[in-house]
Amino acid sequence: MNYFAPKEAAGFGFKDILYEKKDWVGRITINRPESFNCYTTSTLQELITAIDDASTDDNVGVIVLTGAGDKAFCTGGDVKEYASIYTKSPHDYFKYMGLFARYIESILRSGKVTIARINGIAVGGGNESQLACDLAVMADDTYLGQVGTSVGSVACGGATQWLSIHVGDRRAREMLFLNPRIPAAKALEWGLVNRVVPRAKLDEEVATLVAQLLEKFPECTRYTKQQVNYWKEVSWHATVGHARDWLSTHFTTLEPYEGMQAFVEKRKVDFMGLRRKAAGAGSSEFLWGPYGKTCGKCGAKGIPEQFSYCGGCGATLT
Repeated sequence: MNYFAPKEAAGFGFKDILYEKKDWVGRITINRPESFNCYTTSTLQELITAIDDASTDDNVGVIVLTGAGDKAFCTGGDVKEYASIYTKSPHDYFKYMGLFARYIESILRSGKVTIARINGIAVGGGNESQLACDLAVMADDTYLGQVGTSVGSVACGGATQWLSIHVGDRRAREMLFLNPRIPAAKALEWGLVNRVVPRAKLDEEVATLVAQLLEKFPECTRYTKQQVNYWKEVSWHATVGHARDWLSTHFTTLEPYEGMQAFVEKRKVDFMGLRRKAAGAGSSEFLWGPYGKTCGKCGAKGIPEQFSYCGGCGATLT
């Protein structure tokens, strides 16, 4: 009995991704163009399943990861999902980060060369996704970037670990601290991608790489990937567990709330408001101050210090 018999790609019934296996290529497309191909929790689950399937199918020699449409490769996690679910239930973000780590690790350990076909912007977890891939081909009219410090998060799902390997320490810090857009030409110059081509030539260039890769021994290629992954694996495992725990704790604070609400509300983030709170001996970690008041009328405890009235009985607080 063959426990690893190939499965039909169409049989998985994915909703957020497109999956195709043809001509020795497993092609995985994040199919959420209306949301710039950001991923939700369910998208990550589907990506893991597809990559794991491609990795065990001997009819697949190369995996190509891309996004639907022409605007975005991937823009990372769905900020609306973060704002509506994980800022309200931070302990569940710990579970989410475990899922994201499994997604990144599925790319690293697929045993197949993985090509990022960057058809549009790749920011946040989207850039981390392409960093996890072995090779990257990028359309010449788009850009890469990290956004963590602008939205109340930290790019420790691959960027803090691997950017310095790709571009050097100073450039890594520039991307992580300042969050600039890195256009295609600069991405190529810095070593973030392997090829930059006109959009019309994107598939042709990917096909050229695929053809070259298929003319190599698969077992030797697999072990070469394992060896080259050494520095990525070392930095990843030294930090990702800590990152997962810290981010889930950080989601209880004001920074992610303000950053993600500003995104949802399409307004400018009040960065200086948080700084003024801290500088003025206030609490920049809480939306309405630390939980320091008690209602003298009904006895409710843990009321935010900036509240003037009890949320339980409506009594005036002193």
